Amino acid sequence: MNKNLKSALFAILGLFCLQVHSQSAKQNLTQYVDPYIGTGFHGHVFMGANVPFGGVQLGPVNISQGWDWCSGYHYSDPTIIGFSHTHLSGTGIGDLGDLLFMPAQGKINLKKGTAKDMDNGYISSFDHKDEVAKPGYYSVILKKNGIKAEMTATERVGFQKYTFPASEQSHIILDLVEGIGWDKAANTYIRVKNDTLIEGYRFSKGWAVDQRIYFAAILSKPAKKIQLYNNTKEMINKVVLGDSAKAVIQFSTLKDEVIKIKVGISAVSSENALMNIKKEIPGWNFEKVTAAADEKWNNELNKITVKSKDVVKMKTFYTALYHTMIAPSTYNDSNGDYYGSDKQVHRAAGFTNLTTFSLWDTYRGANPLFTLTQQERVSDIVNSMLAIYQESGHLPVWHLMGNETYCMPGNSAIQIVVDAYLKGIKGIDGELAFEAVKATAMQDDRGLNYVKSLGYIPADNLKESVAIGMEYAISDGAIAMMAKKMGKTEDYNYFFKRSKAYQKYYDSSTTFVRGKVSDTQWRTPFDPFKSAHMKDDFAEGNAWQYTWLAPHDVEGLVAMLGGEKTFTKKLDSLFTVKGDMGAEASNDITGLIGQYAHGNEPSHHITYLYNFVGQPWKTAEKVRYIIDNLYSDKPDGLCGNEDVGQMSAWYVLSSMGIYSVNPFNGVFVFGSPSMDESVLNLGDGKSFTVKAINNSPENKYIQKATLNGKAYTKSYILHSDIMKGGELIFTMGATPSKSWGTAVKDRPYSVEIKK
Repeated sequence: MNKNLKSALFAILGLFCLQVHSQSAKQNLTQYVDPYIGTGFHGHVFMGANVPFGGVQLGPVNISQGWDWCSGYHYSDPTIIGFSHTHLSGTGIGDLGDLLFMPAQGKINLKKGTAKDMDNGYISSFDHKDEVAKPGYYSVILKKNGIKAEMTATERVGFQKYTFPASEQSHIILDLVEGIGWDKAANTYIRVKNDTLIEGYRFSKGWAVDQRIYFAAILSKPAKKIQLYNNTKEMINKVVLGDSAKAVIQFSTLKDEVIKIKVGISAVSSENALMNIKKEIPGWNFEKVTAAADEKWNNELNKITVKSKDVVKMKTFYTALYHTMIAPSTYNDSNGDYYGSDKQVHRAAGFTNLTTFSLWDTYRGANPLFTLTQQERVSDIVNSMLAIYQESGHLPVWHLMGNETYCMPGNSAIQIVVDAYLKGIKGIDGELAFEAVKATAMQDDRGLNYVKSLGYIPADNLKESVAIGMEYAISDGAIAMMAKKMGKTEDYNYFFKRSKAYQKYYDSSTTFVRGKVSDTQWRTPFDPFKSAHMKDDFAEGNAWQYTWLAPHDVEGLVAMLGGEKTFTKKLDSLFTVKGDMGAEASNDITGLIGQYAHGNEPSHHITYLYNFVGQPWKTAEKVRYIIDNLYSDKPDGLCGNEDVGQMSAWYVLSSMGIYSVNPFNGVFVFGSPSMDESVLNLGDGKSFTVKAINNSPENKYIQKATLNGKAYTKSYILHSDIMKGGELIFTMGATPSKSWGTAVKDRPYSVEIKK
């Protein structure tokens, strides 16, 4: 054998071995995901079948319509009225619930009925023991008729599978009236194309004030009859147009006969919805599609592989990671078409357009996590935001299905765009990005006119003035960093000065931030626990929590509160002080440790502030307590709204031992790793490993650390160092180390740039 042939054979063998190793290294991590976690208490998470960041969330809808049913499903509810194709996950407002299908037998009921009178509705009861829920798959047996409902999904198609008992009166209801929460149908349409194809649309008003969804539905078996209705009025022809379109798809079924339905969705047209079906699920192999969904979830979950002797921790971690990837959700068709904020169809976009941006929540932890695990998708997120800017004149605030809801204070998209730019995410137009963040911050609405003219927002002129003003200061700090990076000195100076505006809300006589009505006058009365104006000055929080909201300028915050000693004393008291916030705060301010509220996002960075004053062991104590006590593998395992991934992102990052205090400067602050080992699989053959030696519930304090074999004394690490790959090893102990990470040179920073 000549040398060239021998070399070629060795090369092929090497590639084969590498491929085998790669395949064997991939773990089955969906086994650890429990979608029930967060479906109880106030978690509000989605239950059903979807793929990572998919546009379809196909799952059950309960009869109840209360605050804890914002996703349409709550663990406490034993009823199902059907299976809809869009859901929110973890929000504090309910919407979507589009395209509800429900299998039934016997008498045709056109109304959903009630929990007390199921005979006169298509509603059914169910038992959790008859449910199966896992990533990409959901099934349940409906007790009313013994029908088994199964579902899976691709990015833009929901795939339903119903196993019927024998009956001449089997049927499937399609109800375009029903929605979740605020959602109300405004204009609905169904057209029967033939005995296996129907199409239509559902336009609705809710949190998204002008939501439009088109669909095409293909049946695996020709229907015996498809009867259309507007509410209860029977239509003679094959078209129904009105505010309450419904269809009854009728069959004769044998015992255990299976009927499948593929439903494509689109915000552009029914033709595109049908195209999405043909592109994503051309056949009828339900099991193959289910396996593909599982594979997609496994691919994403394998981007972080963790080790722990505690199976509960493994379940909690991977379910949390799963929850971070339900949204933002795909909002374009398979050919790139999408429906823009300008109410125009944009053809063949060169990026994946996304929606469901809960930015006030996710900018703090979920989006920084994506810069480690989803760099390509971060580009899509930012380009979606830049498209919204070009279509509407400003970056999104809380964007949903082509609509701006203007929900929650601030312009939090700015932080996300800046973070992506500063971290060098590819595929982003830097000049357009700066134009967008600057134009958004220089508007005159939502209090920005006061920021520009007075430097603060008067409390008697705008509700939630303190929350809004402090969030704007964070955004301004981000713009200043971007301007500095780009050499835009004038912009840097202007926005850096504005970034200090959080200090204007600080009253040194009370040592809290509070509502301000003039340069010399504070709003009264004032109580940091239960101010008479809490709902007016703050957003889902009080003065105790908002006083710490300067993650972009922790150094300035320390100085504002009187220096390190005074800062630390007040920070200590946050976790111990008791006070009555009143009934109006009970839903939004949860997960309390003293006045620290882990159930809501403004608190999420606070435990990590101790590192900035050289006391990392206090961060470790608080972080480990939260990990162990405020998250679990039970349905009530989230202590507050999931908030579209942020509650779970905090857990994912903190379990690895890191968190993004300043969400756009690339600094990840150390806490207390609860996992024995965490490996970030960065792609291109690179990985970053975090090991915790001697890790245990008692050994929660970092004693020393090494990075790539060299002693590492800093209590933080940079994003750029993580992305190089390597190995960070913590040695853990049961008592605090008063030397590791305490020196001034080893502390994390938010403003100044250290080498």
